[in-house]
Amino acid sequence: MFDTLELSTRTALVLWGAFLVSALFGAAARGGRFCTMGAISDAYGIGDWTRLRQWAFAAGVAILGFAGLVQGGWVDPADTVYASDRLYLASTLLGGVLFGFGMVLASGCGSRTLLRIGSGSLKALVVFLVMALAAFATIKGITAVVRVATVDRVVLSVASGTALSDGLAQAVGWPAAYARLLLSFLLGGGLIAWALVDRAFRTPLHVFTSLAVGLSIVGMWFVTGHVGHVLEHPQTLEEVYLATNTGRIEAMTFTGPMAYALDWLIYFSDRGKLLTVGVVSVWGVVVGAWVHALVTRSFRWEGFRTTEDLANHLVGGLLMGVGGVTALGCTIGQGLSGLSTLSVNSVLALIGIFAGAIAGLRYQTWRLERMA
Repeated sequence: MFDTLELSTRTALVLWGAFLVSALFGAAARGGRFCTMGAISDAYGIGDWTRLRQWAFAAGVAILGFAGLVQGGWVDPADTVYASDRLYLASTLLGGVLFGFGMVLASGCGSRTLLRIGSGSLKALVVFLVMALAAFATIKGITAVVRVATVDRVVLSVASGTALSDGLAQAVGWPAAYARLLLSFLLGGGLIAWALVDRAFRTPLHVFTSLAVGLSIVGMWFVTGHVGHVLEHPQTLEEVYLATNTGRIEAMTFTGPMAYALDWLIYFSDRGKLLTVGVVSVWGVVVGAWVHALVTRSFRWEGFRTTEDLANHLVGGLLMGVGGVTALGCTIGQGLSGLSTLSVNSVLALIGIFAGAIAGLRYQTWRLERMA
């Protein structure tokens, strides 16, 4: 059993671990131009699938890494934030569409926004503020009321669980652990193999970036699910996962944490506002990108060119904040972290995000053609 001092030390270890993992993610993602919106844009606009293969490789590493942690007994999949017995059909799809469309207008998703802040983009700073406010309103404010009264009511209960492996185990009568391991190997290995098939992808930069991003997700699972795991809290005598916003095992995600990071800054002197893994992850990505920008001498201040540019980024940030919370995660939260657990909700959110991004790209094409 932990005493109060040991608990404080363990909490600090979790926070520093999350900060370092997210900083490494920031440096690697900036160095390798890792961007979900950019990957979709490249594939849709010019037929270049290299960055989408980069994303797939990272997802494959995250899936295999999470399965390894579960198999080794370091993480309990039932205690993750993505474990659920309900499918959020409308929330994930509609929220994903809003997020996907918004990230096109805002020149990148939540993680890309943080990377750009570290690179000197004042445009990204504006997107961050708007996105964080919109996200907080959708967690606890006016848009939260609308969300709860509408899309959150469209759910489907699944007694066996909503992971892809749960469905496989029930269908063929296998043990859940065996089904998870097999499906993780097939899906994760398949994504990595698909990425490596393309010669253009097989460069040290692409492979290293993808591997670093995927391992960052695995690292965050380890930090929150193993290092932060306390079987018996000295005050409540209950099992806890230290320094997480949800009290469950969390990995890397940015929409909700952006809101919590802004809330922490605003109420900094309030002793009730404690640092969490999500909050330090936001700052970690910015710091990692900033350090990389300084080392490579590529730090540049960037501002808005026109009023229309500002308007697009404001609307994009708003849509990402509302959509990311509604979809229960962003391109990293649902796309990599959630997918690594084989969550069907994450798959639905990804479908919505990709559909919204393509709609956003078509809108931009239409707008440019109209201006011409």
